[in-house]
Amino acid sequence: MDWSKIKTIFIITFLILDVYLLFQFMKMRDANKYEVITEASFEEKLKADEITYVELPKAPIKDQYLSAKPRTFTKSDLAKLKGQTAVIKDPGTTLQVTLDNPLQLNTKFEPADLSSLFKENILYGEHYQFWEKNDKKNTITYFQQYDSFPLYQNIKGMITFTFNADNQIVSYEQTYLEDIEKLTAKEEILRPLKAIETLHQKGVLKPKSKITKVEIGYSTLIGLAASQVLAPTWRFVVDDKESLFVNAFEGQIIQFNSDENSKVE
Repeated sequence: MDWSKIKTIFIITFLILDVYLLFQFMKMRDANKYEVITEASFEEKLKADEITYVELPKAPIKDQYLSAKPRTFTKSDLAKLKGQTAVIKDPGTTLQVTLDNPLQLNTKFEPADLSSLFKENILYGEHYQFWEKNDKKNTITYFQQYDSFPLYQNIKGMITFTFNADNQIVSYEQTYLEDIEKLTAKEEILRPLKAIETLHQKGVLKPKSKITKVEIGYSTLIGLAASQVLAPTWRFVVDDKESLFVNAFEGQIIQFNSDENSKVE
């Protein structure tokens, strides 16, 4: 075996490998530079439009798709409801409940006012979190949560209370998602600033807006009668009143309606 030839082959091989690694490094460095420049440029646009926002998460965040199934309520579920009259609405995934004794609310409502009701009289009560009180519709809405993250506007996972003119809760409607499972491995999601850029480019985020809250939750990506696929979703609260949603994987703006989620490309 000719050692000098082998030595030459090794040297050439390592040189090729070094050139390839250098090329990859330069490519990554240029990409990172471009991303930093793009972010800086976009922040200047926000500043020009007088759009401000709270501090955003700096570290990359990983998340995953989930699967879930709407629960079909049973007679044994009804038997657990004390001091309430309940019926199961077709196709069995909705409970319509009337309180035997209306529950008086405080003049200034706080979610804590209903903590005992959720703990003692609501099926799976610990799996819901407060969303809003709507004085025009006389409703109080709670969204189901998974691992403390809300399932936004999911008609198969929420509770809607109805209160009367005397500020008393008289009834509620409940749906519930069960068998929530991790559908995929965790992947890095869209950075919040990139999601804000999408909202700005589409004209959804208006000049002089102030993003007062940023959080992550889940929304329905695919909703079938027997199952759902849930996607990580950014929620941006604007001026402490309006909520804007962006799919944290695909980057589309999500607009909710009564039946399913629609997307703005």
